Amino acid sequence: MWTVMKKELKTYFLSPIGYVFIGLFLAMFSIIFYITTVYQGAITYQYVFFYSVMYIVVFIIPLLTMRMFSEERKTGTEQLLITSPRSMVAITLGKFLAAMVVIVITEILTLIYFAIICYFKTPDIPTVFTTMFGFLILSMAYISLGMFISSLTENQIIAGISTIAIFVLTWLAPNISSNLMAISLIDKFYPFATGVFPITETISLLSITVMFVVLTMIVMKRRKLVK
Repeated sequence: MWTVMKKELKTYFLSPIGYVFIGLFLAMFSIIFYITTVYQGAITYQYVFFYSVMYIVVFIIPLLTMRMFSEERKTGTEQLLITSPRSMVAITLGKFLAAMVVIVITEILTLIYFAIICYFKTPDIPTVFTTMFGFLILSMAYISLGMFISSLTENQIIAGISTIAIFVLTWLAPNISSNLMAISLIDKFYPFATGVFPITETISLLSITVMFVVLTMIVMKRRKLVK
């Protein structure tokens, strides 16, 4: 698992993918930080996260997930991957953890804005850390979903577009019908930004993460049997 994770991290940072992701993440965060603090006067770190999270996870996270398995199939390295002595569990978790490391690095870099806010106002530390934790487990759920979609196709562009489409659908689902509130992952994040630690939402996001990681393993194991 750790070998796969290291290999994936090298792929992210020896290519533009990791830097583009971090750059776009911080650029979008900076724009929303400027708007919320200068124009709206909301000098709170969690307020910025509250309004930026939906755009970041929906449109940026697919950059990390779209090539996870689809690129392996396209380049022919999937055959080496599924016939290697490593278990499919180790391979899947290695790829998943590598993407999460990129997320954690990026989230740590957002503390620059937290430092700026601290200069003007004493922040609510518990709420800040609750918000960061909420974003982390929300990202886990989105990465697991994007990874699953990537395992279904050999074209990373199709994987990326499909992932964004599904993310947007889950985001807008509550606007279509209140009965679809349960499939909106972003709505499960909002309580964290208020400083509340919601047990139900935490369990729900972690369960979704586990479900799609397991589904990815099943897809890859079936492909291994076919090979």
